[in-house]
Amino acid sequence: MAEADIALIGLAVMGQNLILNMNDHGFVVCAYNRTVEKVDKFLANEAKGTKIIGARSLDEMVKKLKKPRRVMMLVKAGSAVDAFIDQLVPLLEKGDIIIDGGNSEYTDSRRRHKSLKEKGLLFVGSGVSGGEDGARYGPSLMPGGEPEAWPHIKDIFQGIAAKVGSEPCCDWVGEDGAGHFVKMVHNGIEYGDMQLICEAYSLMKDALGMSPGEMSEVFTEWNKGELDSFLIEITKDILAYKDVDGEYLVEKIKDAAGQKGTGKWTAISALEYGMPVTLIGEAVFARCLSSLKDERVTASSQLSGPEVTKYDGDKKAFIEDIRQALYASKIVSYAQGFMLMREAAKEFNWTLNYGGIALMWRGGCIIRSRFLGNIKEAFEKNASLRNLLLDDFFKTEILKCQKAWRKVVSQAVLLGIPTPAFSTALAFFDGYRSARLPANLIQAQRDYFGAHTYELLASPGKFVHTNWTGHGGNVSSSTYNA
Repeated sequence: MAEADIALIGLAVMGQNLILNMNDHGFVVCAYNRTVEKVDKFLANEAKGTKIIGARSLDEMVKKLKKPRRVMMLVKAGSAVDAFIDQLVPLLEKGDIIIDGGNSEYTDSRRRHKSLKEKGLLFVGSGVSGGEDGARYGPSLMPGGEPEAWPHIKDIFQGIAAKVGSEPCCDWVGEDGAGHFVKMVHNGIEYGDMQLICEAYSLMKDALGMSPGEMSEVFTEWNKGELDSFLIEITKDILAYKDVDGEYLVEKIKDAAGQKGTGKWTAISALEYGMPVTLIGEAVFARCLSSLKDERVTASSQLSGPEVTKYDGDKKAFIEDIRQALYASKIVSYAQGFMLMREAAKEFNWTLNYGGIALMWRGGCIIRSRFLGNIKEAFEKNASLRNLLLDDFFKTEILKCQKAWRKVVSQAVLLGIPTPAFSTALAFFDGYRSARLPANLIQAQRDYFGAHTYELLASPGKFVHTNWTGHGGNVSSSTYNA
């Protein structure tokens, strides 16, 4: 007998927690896992005394679902998702819904949406953020895919999502791969935020000689203002944490960062669509550089930096400068992330609701922060806003921080402290506000050695070639516009 509202495949920690969350909100969930013993174990332990039911085969699971059947997968991205889809297709009927809640690449979601649509099935690719805690008590959910599926999953998704006030951190994102694209950008921004915070920590530690305890107090203060966010909050906790021997734990951790690849995907997409998402790119490269630990240790004994490595000015004022540099750089990072989403929307004909996306990130996810409320307002005021830096609020804020930001970047350079994310954010800001950049010389160089032609300011749209050497001839190559 059909009794379950939704089925969930995959009983790792995220899957189990989402099922328990759905149960808390009054939905009957059918749990399934490829290793059937996991289902029995889950029902006997975590799900004991709940309305959660289990299935020992996909066939049994499908039979227990109300129509239209809703099947959500939380399995490893890649071939495992395709394998489950292939097994599900013969068991489902026209109008049934398959939801992929894993960390899939948006290109895979676009392909799956297209092939399932041809079979009369509705596909949803949904970003899920907030880790295991978010999954259990309220994640940020970013569903995209077949719009026809949304009314059938809306109550469940918005029911279990995190809430900011009474608004759920979940709304329909857009067509085919939009949900996973937005989640990818979210993860890229997360890389950027983390790198920026690490650079602030590095400056306080190396330029000002502060202890982790002192820095924890600074982050506690910062979390009361514009930078109020989940990542600042956890940073203050991490810095204050002492090991059993009374020493700060953070200083004992090896300085080589790992990555799952979602930040890298964002950087690759930025290159693919010609969008200067430089801060996320630098954050990915900073992790790559950190992982060359042995080489860096060798280099540290052979390559010397500046003689002065400590800041000798007003410590309190410099801490405030660092805060402003962090805030300004963060504005640039989000502006770049939204630029990338806008370009993808143009490329794939998606209708993205940018204010809605900012709201989805206000709670439940790793980059949740007060700051996102301002982004939501910016897009509410002007839905066709081309860049966050052109919104009155962000324009005022970044100009207010400019002097401190420049001071921090220049001091870091003078003291030999690497701040790749702070620096690239400032370089982008200076490039973006320049009516003229030196790319005219690049165009001349390209025309000189490859006859690629150039456009004259006086006659836009007309491409010309110059025989720079007198013996290059007048035949031109193509313009190769990226």
